[in-house]
Amino acid sequence: MALYRAVFLTPESAALWDAPALGELSAEDFAPLLALDPAPEFILLGTGSACTFPPRPLIRALEERGVGVEIMDSRAAARTWSLLRNEERWIAAALMPLD
Repeated sequence: MALYRAVFLTPESAALWDAPALGELSAEDFAPLLALDPAPEFILLGTGSACTFPPRPLIRALEERGVGVEIMDSRAAARTWSLLRNEERWIAAALMPLD
């Protein structure tokens, strides 16, 4: 099944995400993931059909909150999500749609 909308995945739920363009992402766009208690070990950021780095201030802001970010294309992020959740890791994912 392919999704053509952005989504957030948490250990507890999946939700549609009204994501801005990758270059416009800010820490505020991740508020639902940052509100998890406990905080996720890290966030998998799927950047669509290709691995593209988001703005550096976003990465810095998330790291300052104690949450690391792993960046990859959305397909790889979905596969990684599945593997790590099977290990019961407390992670979150923000997946941009495929182009």
